[in-house]
Amino acid sequence: MAMDFFQHQDQARRNTLWLVLLLALAVISLILITTAFVTFFIYYFQYGNSAHLKAFEQGTDIFTIAAQILTWELLSVISLSIVGIVGLASAYKWLQLRGGGQAIAESMGGRLLNTCTRDADERKVLNVVEEMAIASGTPVPPVYLLEEDSINAFAAGYQPQDAVIGVTRGCIQLLNRDELQGVMAHEFSHILHGDMRLNIRLIGILHGILVIGLLGQLLLRGSMHRTAYSMGTSRRNNNQGGIMAIGIGLMVIGYAGTFFGNIIKAAVSRQREFLADASAVQFTRNPTGISGALKKIGGYKPGSQLHHANAAEFSHLYFGQGIKAGFSSLMATHPPLPVRIKRIEPNWQGEFPQVSAPSSADTAAGISQFAATESTQPTTGFDQAIESIGQPTPQHVDHAQALLSALPEALNTAAHEPFSARALVYGLLLSDNAKVQEQQLASLKQGAHPVVFKHFMALLDEMLTLDPRHRLPLVELAIPALKSLSPKQYEVFKRNVIGLIKADGKVCLKEWAIYRILLHNLEPTPHQPATRSIQNSVTACQMLLSLLAHNSQDSQQAFNAGMSALSLQAPLLPLDKVALPSVDAALKRLNQLKPLQKPLLLKAIGQCINSDQKVTVTEAELFRAIADSLNCPVPPMVVG
Repeated sequence: MAMDFFQHQDQARRNTLWLVLLLALAVISLILITTAFVTFFIYYFQYGNSAHLKAFEQGTDIFTIAAQILTWELLSVISLSIVGIVGLASAYKWLQLRGGGQAIAESMGGRLLNTCTRDADERKVLNVVEEMAIASGTPVPPVYLLEEDSINAFAAGYQPQDAVIGVTRGCIQLLNRDELQGVMAHEFSHILHGDMRLNIRLIGILHGILVIGLLGQLLLRGSMHRTAYSMGTSRRNNNQGGIMAIGIGLMVIGYAGTFFGNIIKAAVSRQREFLADASAVQFTRNPTGISGALKKIGGYKPGSQLHHANAAEFSHLYFGQGIKAGFSSLMATHPPLPVRIKRIEPNWQGEFPQVSAPSSADTAAGISQFAATESTQPTTGFDQAIESIGQPTPQHVDHAQALLSALPEALNTAAHEPFSARALVYGLLLSDNAKVQEQQLASLKQGAHPVVFKHFMALLDEMLTLDPRHRLPLVELAIPALKSLSPKQYEVFKRNVIGLIKADGKVCLKEWAIYRILLHNLEPTPHQPATRSIQNSVTACQMLLSLLAHNSQDSQQAFNAGMSALSLQAPLLPLDKVALPSVDAALKRLNQLKPLQKPLLLKAIGQCINSDQKVTVTEAELFRAIADSLNCPVPPMVVG
């Protein structure tokens, strides 16, 4: 039985613990190796070349002398030095990558694609990414283009809210739409199943170990340079020789640690690639898409090789083997292409197609807009919605295509540009009450940027007649454009959003759902350890379920249904005690639930909402907004 989203999350959590253990073992090994080297170094230079003879004449065992040299003070100094170097170097690398996926993409030379681009290749990949994101219920990630001829891609970030997709020029030019969809489904699997955070931790750990070797290399170069130009005494030359020996020793220690670290990284990465391939097939139900992409890599001379200077550092992030692997399969971060293809297509005969650089006609043929297909109902109940978290199906892809093709063209275009995207969100928060609307318009005219307000007025008629089912897809499409706002622009945008919500003196659930999704995706919170359980989060559950219950016809019945599903007992809070800041705080606490506890909470929320046997569009939006705040992306839901 395949693992579901929550089992994947739990496995990722346990993999992180194993990674910490491996780091501890690696550091202990480095301490032991360094201790042996320092002991030998002191022994050799203190006793000279005749150390063996002197020890023999005095009847002293060499190991006895070594034991005399190796004091607890020396061992403590060595241990603290190694731990300090590795820890500081790893922390420095993690600090460099604190920007998440954006930092990694930019360090690879990636260029952020303009969401309003008219370039056919760029539009093609953006369309596919948007389709995959909406089908899986994740925020639409920014896409970075790497100007490389090879066929490759990657997903990077700490969590879905700061994830980015990187894709090479060769990938979007040489792959047809089905193949590109297979590659993107593979990368979305990494986003959904917690692989990205593990990958960044691996980068930091390996950098910490590698720094020891780099220090040795600097010492060796420095001593060689000084020796070459030194005119000093033999004593000075002896000192330089000692420094050279230390440098060589540190290089051996550091690079040996890095060698074994890379083996661990490769082994972890290969297993995750198999899982991502399988998830991509499950997502698209089109094995020929991803297998076709892998075959083209095998039949294309540049293959999937990347030539950027930083390519090796991120080798375990890529769709295909990005760098040449030393020691054959031992250091390969990806399984061999034939093995991957055979797992997807067992009857494959082992032949790769001949692939050459694309012509302009090939590029034009690869562009296709979303088909206006009739959507199959992908998710019709909360239990099915929870089961589909992290496991989107072809029906979800069909539904996403239908949603996107049905969006009013003016609003779809507006979602991709920073000025009009802000106007779009403002429009989604307009009240149905004419008097309140008038106040909101006056407030926006005064507080919004003039160009944004101009876009807002141009979109106003479309917004007032918008199908409610299109609200969340438009918000999701607007996320990349909103992420490009400067801090000052975002501050004004957020202030206007809050002003629109508060215009009528109350906050309706539709407004709160939109606000929660915006806040969670535009202001990602630092990762919190998943240590809580339902039983020690009673107050937070009580607050959240009270909010939902008061939106039902029978609030007490709805509240009891939710609390009963959690096997908890607490009274329904009166409406005046359910303040939205308190609900936000409750969600933050509940986001720290252990992975296997979250589906229990989501089922309780579903029971609470569905207690009156009907689910409105607003309630479905609310459910998805809460799940999003818990980092549980729910694919689109079809409601009555």
